[in-house]
Amino acid sequence: MCFRCACWRSPSRHCSPCRCCVPAGRRVTEPHAGTSHGLAAKLAWRRGALAFDIDLTLPPKGVTALFGPSGAGKSSCLRALAGIERDAIGRVSFGQTAWQDSAHRLFVPPHRRRIGYVFQEPSLFTHRSVAGNLDFGYRRAGRPSHLDRDGLIDRFGVRPLLQRRVDALSGGERQRVAMVRALLSDPALLMLDEPLSALDGAARADLLECLESLHGTLQVPMIYVSHNVDEVARLADHLVLLEAGHVVAQGALQDTLARLDLPPALGEALGAVIEGRVVSYDAHDQLIELDFPGGRLWLPYRHESVGQGLRCRIGARDVVLTRLPQTGTSALNQLPCRIIAVADADHPAQVLVQLDAGGCVLLARITRRSWHALGLAPGSEAWAQVKAVALGV
Repeated sequence: MCFRCACWRSPSRHCSPCRCCVPAGRRVTEPHAGTSHGLAAKLAWRRGALAFDIDLTLPPKGVTALFGPSGAGKSSCLRALAGIERDAIGRVSFGQTAWQDSAHRLFVPPHRRRIGYVFQEPSLFTHRSVAGNLDFGYRRAGRPSHLDRDGLIDRFGVRPLLQRRVDALSGGERQRVAMVRALLSDPALLMLDEPLSALDGAARADLLECLESLHGTLQVPMIYVSHNVDEVARLADHLVLLEAGHVVAQGALQDTLARLDLPPALGEALGAVIEGRVVSYDAHDQLIELDFPGGRLWLPYRHESVGQGLRCRIGARDVVLTRLPQTGTSALNQLPCRIIAVADADHPAQVLVQLDAGGCVLLARITRRSWHALGLAPGSEAWAQVKAVALGV
């Protein structure tokens, strides 16, 4: 298989796009990172018993998460956007450039889409050292001066690994190398397919911190596939929710996870993602205090410093509602709220309550009995109790 044009011909380093990739006479333009448009796709295909029908529009910057339960089709969707899933029929565009248009027999092969792709299992060259793997993409991109090669190597902690062989690396080390190699290829779009799923707890936490630090300085958009809602809450700006090969919701992260109309398969992910700033640190109890528009929250200390911006996810299951503030409770956090709306949950004994906490939307999953016993109703006031140990950060 030709890795340059993704067709079944003999490999050639200098091969041009084949007729199956680009119609004769059609000029293919390369997208660039400075475009004012994001990625748009409308595709349909079948993989086994699962029929895909994808219609999505992604912003031109920031991190978009493809999120959903196992088997929802997240990885297959990413492969179709990259041009690896050749059975997908429809249209894909990035910026002002069409990557695929089945109606006009247009198909730009993956290597001409300027995508940095990181798979679940790192696809590194085993016959090259770590330095050789990193330099491969960097040289092919023309050693672009705007890329901080040394800065990326240090940020992901791979400098001590440069002279080592790939087969001597741990899973976490391989994945860090794969990410740096993708970034050094000067992509217009970065795609990460569950890069932390095969890692143990320590390696996963370490790499997640690397990605989190990259978020604020990344100049190209990223599409991140995950089934872990805490990863999504820490990294994503935009969210696409998938179920059974279909997009069931998409939009800003905070708005989408707090919706009341999501399908039951996504029920465990329901909740709120709030953004605030660390205002104090209790060294004795190893807690930090986060200030946000709805009040203040105590969270377990990780490695944060006072003044640092921070995201916090509050799961709907972790919120307890009361009519009045409580004393003598182990819950460290109590927030005054106003009830916005209520909806049936996926179990008939439960309801979902949407809350306004100083302009921030929270969700609470409570029993129907508690809803009636407390006399709650849209527009009424309530207090949301949240245990500090339940807060995912």
